[in-house]
Amino acid sequence: MDAVLLLTLGLLAQIKSDKQPLGSVIYSIQGPGVDEEPRGVFSIDKFTGKVFLNAMLDREKTDRFRLRAFALDLGGSTLEEPTDLEIVVVDQNDNRPVFRQEVFTGRVLEGAVPGTYVTRAEATDADDPETDNAALRYSILEQGSPQLFSIDEHTGEIRTVQVGLDREVVAEYNLTLQVADMSGDGLTATASAIITLEDVNDNAPGFTRDEFFMEATEAISGVDVGRLEVEDRDLPGSPNWAAKFTILEGDPDGQFAIRTDPKTNEGVLSVVKPLDYESCDHYDLKVGVQNEVPLQAAAPRPERGQARVSVQVRDVNEAPVFQENPLRTSLAEGAAPGTPVATFSARDPDTEQLQRLSYFKDYDPEDWLQVDGATGWVQTQRVLSPASPFLKDGWYRAIILAHDDASPPCTATGTLSIEILEVNDHAPELSPSSGSLCSEPDRGSGLLLGAMDEDLPPHGAPFHFQLSPRVPELARNWSLSQINMSHAHLRLRHQVQEGLHHLSLLLRDSGQPPQQREQPLNVTVCRCGQDGTCLPGASALRAGAAGISLGALVIMLASIVLLLLLTLPVALVVRFRQQSWDKGLLQGLQDDLRDNILNYDEQGGGEEDQDAYDISQLRHPTELAALTAPLGRPPLRRDAPFGRARPPPPRALPTSPADIADFINDGLEAADSDLSVPPYDTALIYDYEGDGSVAGTLSSILSSLGDEDQDYSCLQHWGPRFARLADLYGPP
Repeated sequence: MDAVLLLTLGLLAQIKSDKQPLGSVIYSIQGPGVDEEPRGVFSIDKFTGKVFLNAMLDREKTDRFRLRAFALDLGGSTLEEPTDLEIVVVDQNDNRPVFRQEVFTGRVLEGAVPGTYVTRAEATDADDPETDNAALRYSILEQGSPQLFSIDEHTGEIRTVQVGLDREVVAEYNLTLQVADMSGDGLTATASAIITLEDVNDNAPGFTRDEFFMEATEAISGVDVGRLEVEDRDLPGSPNWAAKFTILEGDPDGQFAIRTDPKTNEGVLSVVKPLDYESCDHYDLKVGVQNEVPLQAAAPRPERGQARVSVQVRDVNEAPVFQENPLRTSLAEGAAPGTPVATFSARDPDTEQLQRLSYFKDYDPEDWLQVDGATGWVQTQRVLSPASPFLKDGWYRAIILAHDDASPPCTATGTLSIEILEVNDHAPELSPSSGSLCSEPDRGSGLLLGAMDEDLPPHGAPFHFQLSPRVPELARNWSLSQINMSHAHLRLRHQVQEGLHHLSLLLRDSGQPPQQREQPLNVTVCRCGQDGTCLPGASALRAGAAGISLGALVIMLASIVLLLLLTLPVALVVRFRQQSWDKGLLQGLQDDLRDNILNYDEQGGGEEDQDAYDISQLRHPTELAALTAPLGRPPLRRDAPFGRARPPPPRALPTSPADIADFINDGLEAADSDLSVPPYDTALIYDYEGDGSVAGTLSSILSSLGDEDQDYSCLQHWGPRFARLADLYGPP
């Protein structure tokens, strides 16, 4: 099957089959543009095999179509294999070139040499790149005069073509670019290119004047005196523009400084060290200026790179100056009133002004010092306490003021620091002042003695321990051995009598001159065990060391025994009266002990035991509920028949134990005459314990036929309170 391409309008090709004569073959095509997207672009005459174009083609969307052609007989059977039909869309120059950006930007240093790369312009064309339809050419339509830039027509690169780029003349260039297809003869498009010149330091800064005049006040520092104006044509705010100032001459002591104002680029002259009018009343400074970055080698030299600054010093009243501040001196501890301390004087720097100085205290927390107002002479006016809270590490600080009489006056502040020298005025003290030793010298570690001294070093340790020379016999029984600078050991030379021994020790410190004092030491000699500690039997002796004698102990024991003898008869009388009262209470109840409350040797404590019996337990449970329940209809007993009368109101409690029997009898009588209770042949509730009570039933009491069925042997084990019941009911 062959495909024939025809040039007839709308006719693309014709396919023919060699298997059957014309008119007996049915042709069809399939693929994109027929039965696939985009549909309906192509069609075929099924009897002649002619392929037609039904719509406009766009090569930029689809550059070729691949179809399959089929040949069938009239019965629908395949005559031969399908044939591939490829339709290629031929490109037409129907698309203009397009720049990738509307505005291209570039930067280049001013003064750049010819051929320096600046930026690149780029464009695209949707036409077939294999044809001239997409062959692009670049050009510059407009850039002003002179012609400083060029563009490569093939690549679009923009470069400099000659010298003369000066940012101070023209800082920015605006170029109009063009691109055309068909190698420059076809469709065109335009764009802009903005080229900015970057600044270089090709202009030196210069002063606006050759000389500046300023005035400064003496005795003041950290103040601005004036400003130095400069000019620089470079880019403001850049390092090429920023000025840096230097004082070249006229300031040997470094009393002035110049800093740059970053906003105005001016030099600010300031005083960094106080000026003294009496020493120098005028300064002539030579100042230079340059940029922070080096100047280009080809740049011209500045005309005013240096200037002179004349500073006139203005005289003012200055504060007095202490010759030595702070002034440090020393004074012995406990100095008497009127003791000289120091002369704390000041001088007035205003030599051309006649002024008088006066002195007075500003800070003296202990009011210890006295200052002469005319000379500054300082002396003590009372004794300073060594325990003063204002003594810090042995130093006392006071503040003295010097005041002139100018207008306005000025004041100077001086600090007077006085070191309080330690004086050896305290003897060491023994610690502890008492202790114990074993009576056998070979047992125990001895008695460790120490000493304390209120004086500060070097008037304290090392301490010297010694048995009193006034009592030479102490050395026969006792020995002292130095351990270190502040402690010693006391030991027995041989066994001595147990008991309290009074010793006298002499303690001496290392001060100049040394202080010493005899001090008593109470030592208890006791019998010790193998471990070197006093045995318990020796505790009385140790107590004696604490100051309690044996006679005092005997008096205390005798007083305690006498007190016990006096209280015993009183206790017996109270006991006898209690038993008599119990017998009178139960006199009428001895006939039938089983139905009465008995007293089984109650050991009460008098009036506090009058409430020992909880009478509320003998009351009816409904009466108990009535006391605590809110007002309203009181509940009936659970075993009372419905419709019966309500129980009587609660009765008053007995006021004394003697009324208990009457209270019980009245309760029994009220229960017998109560019509709301069941008959006597039913089990009665004697103590309502509430729902769910763990208590057992009391029906065994009713089922007993006699006392012989009960076992009361357990009463013998219930103690003396139940002894009488055990005698009555227990086994013989």
